[in-house]
Amino acid sequence: MARIAGINIPLNKQVWIGLTYIHGVGQKRAVEICKEAGVLASKDVRELREDEISKLREVIDSKYIVEGELRREVSLNIKNLMDIKCYKGIRHMRRLPVHGQRTHSNARTRKGKAVAIANKKKATK
Repeated sequence: MARIAGINIPLNKQVWIGLTYIHGVGQKRAVEICKEAGVLASKDVRELREDEISKLREVIDSKYIVEGELRREVSLNIKNLMDIKCYKGIRHMRRLPVHGQRTHSNARTRKGKAVAIANKKKATK
């Protein structure tokens, strides 16, 4: 079992796809890591030797912020936005969409289940 950055990489995947299971490593960065470590990206994870796995670990640990450290950094950035009460911080506090999406008819994922308003008056002519 290949364990990199505290994540078990699936053995039946190619190396570059397996690396994307690590939070903070996407497809492009996974290919870059493979090149830097000198590992063939299209090789299966189960075919990797121990020295190749250790090279991958070293490259990820030395050059990239991943997993818990990245999650902590992102949450601190969001907390800072909320502390300075900028527009994005206020949207985070109110649990509304942050990136300019419409909320009149959508945003149910962010806002939660729709709540009915009791005794709402019907419009009369």
